[in-house]
Amino acid sequence: MASSSGSESKGPPGPVIVVTGTSGAGKGTIERILLERHPELELAVSATTRERRPTEVHGKDYWFLSDEEFDRRLAEKGFLEYVTFPWGQRSGTLLSEIDRIRAGGCVPLLDLETDGALYVQKKVPGAVTIFVTAPTFEELERRLRARATESAGEIGERLALAREQLELAEEFDHVIVNDELDRAAAEAEAIVRAEIGAGTSYH
Repeated sequence: MASSSGSESKGPPGPVIVVTGTSGAGKGTIERILLERHPELELAVSATTRERRPTEVHGKDYWFLSDEEFDRRLAEKGFLEYVTFPWGQRSGTLLSEIDRIRAGGCVPLLDLETDGALYVQKKVPGAVTIFVTAPTFEELERRLRARATESAGEIGERLALAREQLELAEEFDHVIVNDELDRAAAEAEAIVRAEIGAGTSYH
């Protein structure tokens, strides 16, 4: 299981939408639909120590940090939460990202690993957590292998992690089974509307 921790800060008040789930569940696609249809949401760009892929942009897809820079931010209590994966890389949410989004009058949308999402759910007032999963474990494995962005060894580690994450699904506020994208996205939209109100801006 990925280990998780956070800073002493509970973050600013107000709603925070947290989307989590297993790798290959399609949570990123659902997030993109939410962002397109709800301009009051803005994605908090995560920081990571993994290598940047050729199509990724620093500061847009992720903040790509060296291990030394990540350690420095941790020492300065600059993270809302972070996780360490079994394969060594770390990722987390910078408090400066939450502040930046709030300053612009938007509601933060966080894409987190399950441990980080549970931490935020417990520590941040107003956090709303959504767990996204595939209809079956076999479908999850098929999606992971089809996207071909990880090595065979890393896919195996992600599948092992997914089994553990699925055991935690019921601890979240909402669970969405992504068996059909339009239906799953509509379910996510209904949750967002109920929690923050369509078209509402928060300052």
